[in-house]
Amino acid sequence: MSKKIISFLFMIMALGYFRAQDKAEKALELFSEKYPQEKVHLVFNKNSFIAGENLWFKSFVFDGYDISAVSTSLFVELYDSNKTQISKKIVPLINGQGSGNFTLPESLREGIYYVRAYTTWMANFNEDFQAIKPVVVYNPSSPQQLMLNTDSKWTASVFPESGTFIDGIDTKFAVRLQSKGITPSDWSGYVVDTEKPDVKIISFKGFDQNVGAFSLNPKTGKKYQLIVTDSKGNKQVVDLPAVSDSGVHLQVTSGNEAIKFSLQSKNIAPGTLYKVIAMINNQLIFKVNSEKILEKSYSIPTSQLINGILQFTVFDAKENVVAQRLCFVQPDLLKINKPVLQSLSLNESPRASNSFNIAQNANNEGYTVLVLDGNSENPEDENSLLSTLWLTGDIPSKIYTPAQYFAPNHSSEALDALLMTEKWKRFDWTTIMAGTYPIISYQPQPYISYKGKVTIQGKPAADTDMNLLFSMPDKGMKIYQVKTDSKGFFSLRGLIFEDAIKFSYQLNDPKIPKEQVQVIFQPDFSFVPLKGSLPSNNYTLIQRTGEDQPTPEIKRYMVTKSNQSTINEKATLIEEVKLVQSKKDKTRELNEKLSGPLFQGANETIFDFVNDNNNSAQGSMNILQWLQGRVAGLTLEMDMGNYIPKLRGSTVNIYLDEMKIDPSQVSSVSTSDIAMVKVIKDFFGGGGGGAIAIYTRGGGITGSVSNSSVPSKLKQITLSGFDKETPFVSPVYGNDNFKSISQDLRSTLYWNPYLQIQPKEPTTVQFFNNDDAKNYKVIIMGFDEKSFAPVYYNETIK
Repeated sequence: MSKKIISFLFMIMALGYFRAQDKAEKALELFSEKYPQEKVHLVFNKNSFIAGENLWFKSFVFDGYDISAVSTSLFVELYDSNKTQISKKIVPLINGQGSGNFTLPESLREGIYYVRAYTTWMANFNEDFQAIKPVVVYNPSSPQQLMLNTDSKWTASVFPESGTFIDGIDTKFAVRLQSKGITPSDWSGYVVDTEKPDVKIISFKGFDQNVGAFSLNPKTGKKYQLIVTDSKGNKQVVDLPAVSDSGVHLQVTSGNEAIKFSLQSKNIAPGTLYKVIAMINNQLIFKVNSEKILEKSYSIPTSQLINGILQFTVFDAKENVVAQRLCFVQPDLLKINKPVLQSLSLNESPRASNSFNIAQNANNEGYTVLVLDGNSENPEDENSLLSTLWLTGDIPSKIYTPAQYFAPNHSSEALDALLMTEKWKRFDWTTIMAGTYPIISYQPQPYISYKGKVTIQGKPAADTDMNLLFSMPDKGMKIYQVKTDSKGFFSLRGLIFEDAIKFSYQLNDPKIPKEQVQVIFQPDFSFVPLKGSLPSNNYTLIQRTGEDQPTPEIKRYMVTKSNQSTINEKATLIEEVKLVQSKKDKTRELNEKLSGPLFQGANETIFDFVNDNNNSAQGSMNILQWLQGRVAGLTLEMDMGNYIPKLRGSTVNIYLDEMKIDPSQVSSVSTSDIAMVKVIKDFFGGGGGGAIAIYTRGGGITGSVSNSSVPSKLKQITLSGFDKETPFVSPVYGNDNFKSISQDLRSTLYWNPYLQIQPKEPTTVQFFNNDDAKNYKVIIMGFDEKSFAPVYYNETIK
């Protein structure tokens, strides 16, 4: 699989002969090319829920530090704490993004639940890298209630920089706290020589609830211990590693201008060869190998690097790993495209209308926008889009509030100490250098795909033409022709539709009675069972007593749930509200109106002749000729006086109102009669390798075909598609339908997972206040593929 290569700085300093023949570099190159690493960020419409509510989610799928083009479907599952699956969804990924919702059953007991999200491609790798996010669900009727687990035991571990502790070399140590509950926020430590336990050699205070750091220059024969205590008097005693009398030690400093490193050594024979490799996103950016590498300092400029985890590995002459170190590139210069809010119109009065505009940015197609009551918990405060992209997506161990390391007031020293306690776990050097790579059991399928088998009197119908007849609402009947292979099989790939679709089938050969024909379909996709355990959480369940009353937060949730039922029952303009929320542009609406289920795909270029001014096409005798130069990779070749279109050198089929035509027929289609043209690249339902689909104003827009209904007595089949998302509906005050709401205590005031940017007008967000909000938490997320940077805004506005 090809991967978009980001403009990394690549430096090689070969100052001597390295006898190992570069096994590591070759293994890394193969792994990076064939095994891209996807990761998922999930954000919910709020931080906690009550049984019976809807949980809305938005997902971002990355391939390393870029939006992923590997997978087009996301599998999302809801589990209870016993790993019993409650519900599951499959949602389409459009440019790496998808959204959906779960309706939490009224019968759910109060507790911690888990939302798991993954692609089938991710299922080929370690489950630890899948997204599993805990969800707090309250239920005042439940016999038990949730309590924060503040008394759980914690453990301390100590990690020398690069994994080595050598006599006479000043060594930085990171101390990591772990707990099944909440780690202490106030803790400190000191180091002693075990022969003089009452004398503190060095003392330090923890940076945060995850890590602290100290430095020590050891002496051979000494044994050292670390004593860690918290503010409650709890204590842990940890032995430091044994001091070595020889070896190499890697020291790294990550600054804004450069990343500097050096190899310190003790009792190493002259002429001993070492190699240092630095990689980011599984791609090599720096290498140096020499017998003179020791005791020297090296510098890697950061001007051409992106933010992310940089991995250093030191190899000996036999390519054994002798030291490793992770650091972060430019921790104090985070490349974030922050949207600019304009024309703020805020009114803290109950149920008042509020709005703001998002400044235009040509590099962004749309945003995910969430507006919360300022007193509500923020679903991005624990693990944010930034921390998933740059940290937890590749570091699966439990980190308390990873979002803190990329907040405006973050501590780069704490982040560096945290990374000292981790190793790169996406792959193991020894394994891949031995030629052992992941076993690929699941290929990324294009959207929804099905396999079909045609039989005639129980025998495979080989090389047979068959028509599929789809009855489409507002589109009449769509007819698609498929051809079976030598065993009677055919495929429908790249389908994009919600819920279910019904169609009938008939063979082209009228001599074969339809009663003798049978078609069986099976999905070419599947959910993958979770094999491992669910992660621990920070809560415990205690028995509820008769005197226990719901907290103010839960009371608000109860009122909101009751009101939402009223809104859904009384709002006669829900569909209109949904359309306003989704902000679909006119071209997108036209595409959805004209395109059948087999002619939709994410990798498509659309030319709208209904809403856009494409006067230049009017002067073209052939629409194919007009397309040349307007679609990347599209070329035309002349054959017998006809233009033959090709994409990346391969001939593509041409469809007129979704019926396949010969290239010679294109010249007979007047450009004035064309409503839309789209060039579909890669897989789509109507054909395997792309297509040019031409839609006319007469047959296309009306959707009329000679027959508007499926012929009678044909067998009908139903195929399941993507799960339909329940629209997020908020009250629109000023509309009489919403006057009956007696109390409005909503925490989520606005949720739009796909706010489309309007190219010629401001992108406006409008929402209505609840009864008591005085300020608002605004979260805006996206990804700028031009600069390879996240788009992120997370602030409280007043």
